[in-house]
Amino acid sequence: MAKKYEVIAKFRDGEDKNKLYEVGDNYPKPANKKVSKSRIESLSSKDNKIGKPFIKELEEVKEEE
Repeated sequence: MAKKYEVIAKFRDGEDKNKLYEVGDNYPKPANKKVSKSRIESLSSKDNKIGKPFIKELEEVKEEE
């Protein structure tokens, strides 16, 4: 299963036509959009132009039977 990410700080994605992401949005939009590992690492750490993380990985929730 693909990893899922949630926006934790509002930003415009300069690598995707300046698409606006609000806090609580899923990243990327649409969910099946291909995003490089380095881009995910940049957005989820302080290793970017702004110096703060913008997304976090969501925990996988397993349903109990």
